[in-house]
Amino acid sequence: MRFSLLVFDWDGTLMDSAGSIVRSLQAASADVGLPMPSREAASFVIGLGLKEAMQHLFPDYPEADYPHLLDRYRHHYLGRDHEIPLFDGVCELIHALYGRGFVLAVATGKSRAGLDRALGHSGLGDLFTVTRTADEAFSKPHPAMLEYILADTATTREAALMIGDTSHDLLMAQNAGVASLGVSYGAHDDALLRACEPLGICHSIAEMGEWLHTNA
Repeated sequence: MRFSLLVFDWDGTLMDSAGSIVRSLQAASADVGLPMPSREAASFVIGLGLKEAMQHLFPDYPEADYPHLLDRYRHHYLGRDHEIPLFDGVCELIHALYGRGFVLAVATGKSRAGLDRALGHSGLGDLFTVTRTADEAFSKPHPAMLEYILADTATTREAALMIGDTSHDLLMAQNAGVASLGVSYGAHDDALLRACEPLGICHSIAEMGEWLHTNA
């Protein structure tokens, strides 16, 4: 194997949640009387930790009021998060990669509680050796999440591949000295992904599986 460790982002990479996140960010802003961010602006912050995402979207919002804003987001998102599906083919792909002997991990902007719920709903939790969330480390694109995963799995940087749908994922990989693979069906478009110099960009789960079979 060229890579022994495959690290996946979750939202927008394995789970088709980008639209739900955007709508929840927009609804939360309306609840507290803030201007509603555009779909493009809300999509851009997917992958960041929740507080960092809000700070990017609403830089002038008083920090003392952030708990209320974050609560409104959680109200809208968590009310339906159990209904958000994985992308078609994800379960089969993750099982196949696990069966081929890859060590699988997750590095996500979700909270620990949010990722644990998603892993439970998906039934994939037992297939990931280690997971790291934004409330356990610095938010992407800081390399801390990847560095923790490398240390926990005793994997060299050269043997790891980060797979994600946002420039935050790919920049985190760059900052950690890890190769990356972009996927264009999530939150960020080809141009943003290509600027981060991934090894490739896949446009579907099936294409990702083919790329990994050939190149990983």
